[in-house]
Amino acid sequence: MLTSQWKQDMALGVPAIDEAHEALFDELARLAQLADPQFSVGFRELIAAVERDFREEEDLMEAIGFPSLANHREQHARVLSGLHHAWAAVDEGDVEQGRHALTLLPQWLLFHQATMDLALAAALELVQRQPN
Repeated sequence: MLTSQWKQDMALGVPAIDEAHEALFDELARLAQLADPQFSVGFRELIAAVERDFREEEDLMEAIGFPSLANHREQHARVLSGLHHAWAAVDEGDVEQGRHALTLLPQWLLFHQATMDLALAAALELVQRQPN
């Protein structure tokens, strides 16, 4: 795993996105420490939080007419598919599938943030600079 903790140098300069990312990294660290019975509930809550964060990010992209919205959404859908697949196993008692997903998610998040979310942050900055 590359990192599982939020570091300030990971910030993109968009408070809503940065706060969501920081909260997600905090939740990943918290979940990793839970015993199996609590992990199952926490993993389901993590998926709900990721779905909410992605939806909010996609709403933001729609609001500014972000040109890469479809590609960005596709990446969100892929990670959610993986999380839902892991959740099915966790729900059946295979907590290790969920714990394995927790080791992969930070790597994906870092890559996604450095590519897709960085482009979104740049687009948001351009929109903010435009005169009304």
